[in-house]
Amino acid sequence: MTDPAHIYNWRRLDAQLTTSGQPTEPELAALAALGVRHVINLAPHSHAKALPDEAGSAAALGMTYRNIPVDFKHPTDADFAEFCTALATCGDAPVHIHCAANYRVSAFLYRYRRDVLGMEDGAARAEMEQIWHPDPIWAAFLAPSTP
Repeated sequence: MTDPAHIYNWRRLDAQLTTSGQPTEPELAALAALGVRHVINLAPHSHAKALPDEAGSAAALGMTYRNIPVDFKHPTDADFAEFCTALATCGDAPVHIHCAANYRVSAFLYRYRRDVLGMEDGAARAEMEQIWHPDPIWAAFLAPSTP
């Protein structure tokens, strides 16, 4: 099956990891058909584009689901720590990470790649900047920690 590139801000980062904005119910089914086994959502369920019962829809398609409702105006280190834990629990199975527009996700993955995986900053930042350039709130969240 080919990637569902029609999903808003769709990105394939590697064989196991895809990202996007909020998928619709049919797009969620397309992700399952693609082999995705885990879905992590960084947007609050109160978002206008949120599915009515994404956890139930994902479960019905054989995927696990985890919601980490990151406040777009106030991302926290606790949100990031929960994200790292959620990603670690997915193991080697294919995972799809989304939010409303793939802004939260691209920022979290930039930080994850740089701080956890040790990827060079420019390479880690490149994928995020294909989607957006963070505002000052997010730039502060993404700033490297000082020892």
